Amino acid sequence: MKGIIFNLLEEVVRREYGEESWETILETTQLDGSYTSLGNYPDEDLGKIVAAASSALNTPADAIVRWFGRKAIPLLAEKYPGFFKPNSARTFLLTLNDIIHTEVCKLYPGSVVPLFDYDTSSQDVLVMGYRSNRRLCSLAEGFIEGAADFYGEAVSVDQEKCIKRGDDKCLLRVSLRKRGA
Repeated sequence: MKGIIFNLLEEVVRREYGEESWETILETTQLDGSYTSLGNYPDEDLGKIVAAASSALNTPADAIVRWFGRKAIPLLAEKYPGFFKPNSARTFLLTLNDIIHTEVCKLYPGSVVPLFDYDTSSQDVLVMGYRSNRRLCSLAEGFIEGAADFYGEAVSVDQEKCIKRGDDKCLLRVSLRKRGA
């Protein structure tokens, strides 16, 4: 896993819970926490950090990962404003494979990104298929929620299928609407 994910996680934890919280998590995991954005690190490191945070906060691991994804979007928008030029969360989500992940692979060589497929037949619901050996569908859900926040939209994400339950992919039904509408 690319270090940028760890850098974002560190920044989110420090902003939300303070400097000491990140250090406590690292002590619990016995990881040194020196992650460079271009570096490659074992996926297990993220698992250890999430497990430590889950234990410390008495919150399920998937909820921690989803929270992280949601909180990371504003940081990503600051770092990569060009990715956020679309005018809606739906339009943004539809750029993941062809624009955003293509650019991520250029910026961070060796990146392994998830693959999404889309059913756009409804204007009200975007159905997203998610495939990744990392099985971080909760991160995808958090990113979707964060994108909705960024674009000032309300969102509902329902997961009908999940690779963690033995399905071939995750199937996310994403309902977006302008807040107050």
